[in-house]
Amino acid sequence: MKQIKIAFFDTKEYDRNSFDKTNQSHSFKIKYFETKLTPDSALLTEGYDVVCAFVNDTISSEVIDILVEKGVKMIAMRCAGYNNVDLSYAFGKIHIVRVPAYSPYAVAEHALALIMALNRKTHKAYNRTRDNNFNINGLVGFDLHGKTAGIIGAGKIGRIMIDLLKGLGMKVLAYDSWKDEKYAADKGFEYADLDRIYKEADILSLHCPLTKESQYMVNKESIELMKDNVMIINTSRGHLINTGALIEGLKTGKVGYAGLDVYEEESEYFFEDFSTSMVMDDTLARLLTFNNVLVTSHQAFLTREALENISMTTMESIDSFFTNDKLENEICYQCTTERPCLKDKTGKCF
Repeated sequence: MKQIKIAFFDTKEYDRNSFDKTNQSHSFKIKYFETKLTPDSALLTEGYDVVCAFVNDTISSEVIDILVEKGVKMIAMRCAGYNNVDLSYAFGKIHIVRVPAYSPYAVAEHALALIMALNRKTHKAYNRTRDNNFNINGLVGFDLHGKTAGIIGAGKIGRIMIDLLKGLGMKVLAYDSWKDEKYAADKGFEYADLDRIYKEADILSLHCPLTKESQYMVNKESIELMKDNVMIINTSRGHLINTGALIEGLKTGKVGYAGLDVYEEESEYFFEDFSTSMVMDDTLARLLTFNNVLVTSHQAFLTREALENISMTTMESIDSFFTNDKLENEICYQCTTERPCLKDKTGKCF
């Protein structure tokens, strides 16, 4: 069997370290590109069997056509989300796999970290004490115990988030299109519709995929339903929140806190260093001026355990396809774009 060649795009040092370690068990031939996958950079894939892409790469119809023309057989997304992939166009042309669950603990714990930091203002206290300022004026927080959390998306990450918040003594309302009432009863939370969650939640945390239905689910109208001084946390996808509406909510005080690990126009800035230049995105720059907004650069997934799981799952999916004619973790558009299935090379689901 020939050696499988993989082209990695939008890579950083932590990617290379993790995948090089995992590749010791596979011996694939790997080429790392720092550039993102675009129609221009897709031209670099001549002779490669697999392209490995990330959340801010562009997998449009144009890119897919180029990859197919260059002989690429598979796109391996080293992430769970795939809203940047034109799945309907890819169907029947190229196989696409993902990492459905790398570490739900990592993302849920980061969401909790944003809540804690915003509430108790630890990031501000850190900056003060570094300057020998030990004044605690303006650092008043609130007890999480007894407050209501609204969790949108009660999948693997959402369920761990529910456990964490229940452990703090919070009441939890959850929204999900697939309800497990027995699980909810066992864990002590309640399913609710979106309007009720918007009206009752002191903290709203988003853990759902980006779909046509969920895009901009936090908007002017939904924010108007929320409690005054609500805290909004997003560690899922940037386009779940209409940033313009969020900024208006922050300006009026309707939104008291925002913790964002994702941003709807993040692809140009997140994961990159702009410390010696200017952020030309006026909306992002405006967000960063609010002292009750905490933005992190899409790092919720970034733990040692998650990186190991991402590399292992990705490599095993590639190995299974080329060695055993099985497609593990494929995103199956034919069945549904929400519930991936297993398929063989003929396209038959099993």
